[in-house]
This record gives sequence, C-alpha cells and structure tokens, in this order.
Amino acid sequence: MAELRIGISGCAGRMGRMLVGEVAATQGCTLAGGTDASGSRELGKDIGELAGIGAVGLKAGSDSAALFKAADVVIDFSTPAASLAHAQLAAAAKKALVIGTTGLDAAANDALRAAAQQAPILWAPNMSLGVNLLLGLVEQTARRLGEDYDIEILEMHHRHKVDAPSGTALALGKAAAEGRGIDLAAHSQRVRDGITGARKAGDIGFATLRGGDNPGEHRVLFVTEGEQLELAHRATSRRIFARGAVAAARFLAGKPPRLYSMKDVLGF
Repeated sequence: MAELRIGISGCAGRMGRMLVGEVAATQGCTLAGGTDASGSRELGKDIGELAGIGAVGLKAGSDSAALFKAADVVIDFSTPAASLAHAQLAAAAKKALVIGTTGLDAAANDALRAAAQQAPILWAPNMSLGVNLLLGLVEQTARRLGEDYDIEILEMHHRHKVDAPSGTALALGKAAAEGRGIDLAAHSQRVRDGITGARKAGDIGFATLRGGDNPGEHRVLFVTEGEQLELAHRATSRRIFARGAVAAARFLAGKPPRLYSMKDVLGF
C-alpha cells in the first residue's frame, strides 16, 4: 500500500516543526512538503533540519497550492485567515485538510462547512485524543447532573497564547451546554469583575490563566452544595497535539467530502 503523503502548513512554527517530526516517525506516512508564511526567514530551508530530525530533501516554501497538489492530506496549524484560505484550496484541489487552528468564529465555521462540501475537512480546536475523550465525558456529566450543579471551566496556557478563552475551553463549554440542552452563547459567563451579584443559575463560567510555557491545562468543575466533581486534562508535551493531528490525517484519507471532528476519529 502506498504511503500517505502529508503536507505541513506552517512548517517553521513550533507545532509545524513537531508535526514534521511526527509524520517522519509514523509508519505508513511520508512528508509531501511544507509551507510557511510569505516573507518568513525559514523559507528555502530543509523542513527536516527545521524540525531537528536531519535533512529530508524538502525545502520550506510559500506556495500553498503546490503543497495541496503534492499531498494527499495537508495539516494546518496557522491563523484563522490562513486556515480559511487553505480550506478554499482544499475544496478546489479536492484534497483532505486537517485544521488545528484555534480562534475560528461562527462565520469561519460556516465557511469551513461550505468548503467541506467539496473536500473532506477535519477541524478541531484541540487535537489531543485525551481532550476529545474529555469532551464526551463533560457532555454526559452535564446531561446527568441537574442545574443545581454549577459548571465552571478553568484553563491555563503559555504566555504567548493570543486568544482567550482557549478554543478547547469553549469546546468544553459547548459540550456542557449540549449535555444540558441550552445555548452556550446565552449562558456563557466569561468575565467577573467588581460587584457582580450572585451567580446566575444555569450559567457556564470561564476563567483564564496565562503564564510560562504551559502547553495546556483544562478543568471542568460541577459544583453543588456539599459536593464538587472535577474532570481535568493536563498536557505535559505538545507532542500529543501532533500525534492526534497525524491520527486525524490518517483517518481523513479517502473519506468523502464533509466537515469532520475528532469525535469521528475516536468513533463516538
């Protein structure tokens, strides 16, 4: 069986370099190439050397269309605008695309759904298999516990993260809201400052921490009188996100056009 050719968009970034190494180390997969933003100082360098695994004979370029032509699946960890542009390229080339970019809003989600009518696209705010199992547990717990259990979501990430709450925290909030049968936007409490008054029943609260090099920590608390249940996930290495993204790419190969999630990869 032919090896799955995987292209890496954003190959010079922290996640991109890790993805290059993960693809190279995964049996049945081979690197198809890598791209980085136009003007990047890393353009023209061997993507294997950028990843610290030695030369692989592929240089970082800026031609995303060429990357889609060379690859069976492209993995993209970049910016919302770049990810949407790559989704359009995937649709035009009829090639699979895995997106791990966070910060995509409702309009961006609609644009992904439109592109996914022409190509298989998988988007997940967090590629960790453990986090995606946590999403299912949160939804089930929220479904079984009544509104007398307050739901609070706490997340912490490294000091360089630019969006808050994290995409994963919002996904956990959405899972809790779906389990409870409510609209997250109407019950989301993201900021508390000053004299806020008593907590509103049914709200889903968010708290955000930033500092150091923390790759990701998420806690979902279900709290009532006399009892607190906590479901948590802590990342100790960013490799879990690369490993999950490669698993998603292998899952997506040969699938029909539509918008997929990590739930599909995990089979629930």
